[in-house]
Amino acid sequence: MGARGKPSQFLGYWGQGDRTETLRSLVPHYCIRQGKMSGANAQLEWAIASASLLKADTVTLNACGRSQPTDLPGDAWAAVEARQLRLGRDPFGRVPLYWMQLGETIWFSTRLQLLLPLIASPQVSPIALHSVACFSYVPTPLTSIEQIASVAAGTEMIWQVADVNDMPFPKVRSLPSAWQESPQLLRREDEAIEQLRVLLRQAIDRQVADLPIDEPVGVLLSGGIDSSLVTALLVEAGLQVRAYALDFGVEGYSELPYAQQVADFLQIPLVRVAATGDAVVRAIGATAKALDLPYGDGTTAPLFLLKQAAAQDVRVVFNGENGDQLFAGWTNKPLIANGVYTKEHPATAETFEQQYLRTFQRFLGYESQIFSPELFAQIQAHDLSFYLQEALDAKACSSLLARLRRASLMLKGAQNIQPRATALGFAHGLWVRSPFCDPDLTAWTFQLPGELLLQGACEKYILKRASDRWLPPEIVWREKRGMGVPLKVWYYRELWGAIGQRLNPNVLRSENRWQPYLADAMLSGRLGVAMRDRYIGNNLWLLLMWQAWRTEVLKEIPVKRSFDHVFWLPPAIGQRIWNYRRRLD
Repeated sequence: MGARGKPSQFLGYWGQGDRTETLRSLVPHYCIRQGKMSGANAQLEWAIASASLLKADTVTLNACGRSQPTDLPGDAWAAVEARQLRLGRDPFGRVPLYWMQLGETIWFSTRLQLLLPLIASPQVSPIALHSVACFSYVPTPLTSIEQIASVAAGTEMIWQVADVNDMPFPKVRSLPSAWQESPQLLRREDEAIEQLRVLLRQAIDRQVADLPIDEPVGVLLSGGIDSSLVTALLVEAGLQVRAYALDFGVEGYSELPYAQQVADFLQIPLVRVAATGDAVVRAIGATAKALDLPYGDGTTAPLFLLKQAAAQDVRVVFNGENGDQLFAGWTNKPLIANGVYTKEHPATAETFEQQYLRTFQRFLGYESQIFSPELFAQIQAHDLSFYLQEALDAKACSSLLARLRRASLMLKGAQNIQPRATALGFAHGLWVRSPFCDPDLTAWTFQLPGELLLQGACEKYILKRASDRWLPPEIVWREKRGMGVPLKVWYYRELWGAIGQRLNPNVLRSENRWQPYLADAMLSGRLGVAMRDRYIGNNLWLLLMWQAWRTEVLKEIPVKRSFDHVFWLPPAIGQRIWNYRRRLD
C-alpha cells in the first residue's frame, strides 16, 4: 500500500475452520482474501482483511514509503504459503503486529483493538503494567493484554503445521540486520562527511520516490538538528514543504524561534499548532485510543495535536525521529561515564543493565510504593533486564558507544518512538515517514568510531558537520534540548482537574493496580523529592495515559469518584495543605 489513499490496518486468521463471518463482522468495510489448504487430518483455512489487498497471499503495511533498499515485504506483513503462516516486522519497528491463538486458529492484526472483540474477558498483564511503569511502553513480545502477544521488530514468526489438530508454538527467525559494529572503522573525518551527505540524500530520494512533485508534504519541525536537516533535504529535493511546529503557550518551553528560523532560512511556510494545557487535556482520551497500547511519554498528546493539524493540509508527514539513535544523541553521556567507572571499580558498580534501566527515568525502584499490594506481589520477581539482553549484547558491538546506539535503536526506537509515531499519524489518515529509518544509512553509521559521534560535550558531531551545508550554524551547533513539554506547569493549572478525575483515589482503589493516593504522594513530595521534582512530569503523565487507555481501549468503566483528595480544591489550596502536612511531619 503506497502513499495514495489513506493508511489502513490488516486483520486475519489462519487455522482450522472457516472464520470469515467473524472476520467480516470485525471489519465490515475491508476487502477479504481467503483460501484453503489440505492438512493431514483436516482442512486448513485462512483469510486476511485489509482496505487494500494485494492479489498475492501476502499483505503488507508500509508506513514510510515502499522504495526501501531491503528485501523485506514492508514495515509489517502477513504471508500465507506452503501450509505456512509468516508474520514479520522490519527492524525499525514502525508498524506493530499482534497475534493470539483461539483454539486451533491464529488471529493476527496490526492493531490490538481489532483483536480485543475476539476475547470474552481480556485480562491486563501485571508484568506488562510493571514494564510500562519502568519503560513507559510495553516491551515485545508482551502486550498489555495477557491473551495477546506481539511480534518483535526485526523478526518473523513462522507457523508450519504438519497436523492442524496439533497447533505448535511458532518458530522465531531474526531477520538480517546490519546493526553490528563494523570491524573496519571509517576514521577520516572529511571522507566520512562526504559519504554521509550522499547517504542522507539517497535516504530522502527513496522516501519521496512515490510522491507527486506538485503535492505538498508536511514535516514536523522542532528546530532541532534532525527535523531541520530532514526539512532542508526535502526542500532541496524539490518538494512543496509545509512545516508544523508546536506552540505550548508557556515561556521557557518554546522551540518556536528555532523552528521559525529554519522555515525562514528555507523559505517555507510554518504552521504553529497550539498545544496548550487545555488542548492537551481534551486530547488525552483520543491520544490513548490512537496509540492502541499504553505509552507514557509526555510528548504523545502534543504530537497527536500536531499531526491532527497537518492532516488538514497533507497526506504525508516527515519527521526527524531516529537521529538520536543513529548518531549517539544526548542520553548516552551518563552511560559512557558509568561504563568507564564500572571498569575501574567492578566490585562496587551497578551492572550495565541496571545502569541502562535507570536511563528510562520512570518508576524503577518505586514499585512497592506505587502498586497495590496484590499487584506488587505478582511482579516482585519480574526481572526487567530480560528485555534488554539482546539489545545490549556485547558480542554485536565491542565499543561502548556502538553498543549503546544498537540498544537505543532496538529499545527506545523500535519499541517506543517509531510505533507511536506511526500510530498517531494513522489516527489522522497520515502516512508517517522517517528518513533516518534507512537501512543503508543505519548500517553505515556502525562504521563510525566514537570520536566522530561524540567530541567532548558535542553530540552527533559528524551529523552536524555534514549538515552545515544545508542549515545555518546557529541551528546546527546549538545545544540539544529535546521536546520540553510543560507538564509540570500544567499539573498545577489545566491538568489539576484531570488528575482528580482520572487518578481519583476511589478509581485507583477499585482498579486495585495502583496505590489509591499515588498522585497526591507524587505531587506533595511524599514519594520522594526526585519523583516530585525531577521525574514528576512524564511519570504523572504515564499514570494519566494508563487510565485513559483502560477506559478508551479496554473499555473498563471507572467507579464513582470520591472526594478524599485535594484535587477537587483549587491548586493553591491543595499546595497549602501539602505544605501544612510537611510541617506536621
